[in-house]
Amino acid sequence: MTREIVFAPDAVPPLPVFSQAIKSKGHVYVSGNIGCTNDFLIVEGGVQGQTYAALENIGKILDAAGSGLQHVVKANVYLTNMSRDFDDMNSVYRKFFDASAMPVRTCVGVAALPLGASVEIECMAEIPDSSSEQA
Repeated sequence: MTREIVFAPDAVPPLPVFSQAIKSKGHVYVSGNIGCTNDFLIVEGGVQGQTYAALENIGKILDAAGSGLQHVVKANVYLTNMSRDFDDMNSVYRKFFDASAMPVRTCVGVAALPLGASVEIECMAEIPDSSSEQA
């Protein structure tokens, strides 16, 4: 079994009960990210500010894994208020991905998220190598 823990020192640090991400068999699996500071304070700007911060943090983790947002193949988004926040989250989310190659995605309404966050995002991405870049 080949698994490698990913740690991005410039990203929000993980809690002791999980890793920021794990690399395995050409993919990187990124833990859920909420929009918070390195001191675990929720960022301002509501769901839009939190979505931006979460995706910026995911980008840092993917970069540390040798991947990037352009290689995301699957994302899961969790919202505490789907009816209020879905459109606002999407307005920020779409800015982080190429419109012609959007990753597949699931968006789920949940009762609560850590630290009172409005949104949490996790993803899986490919780790490009010379053979996959040619394909």
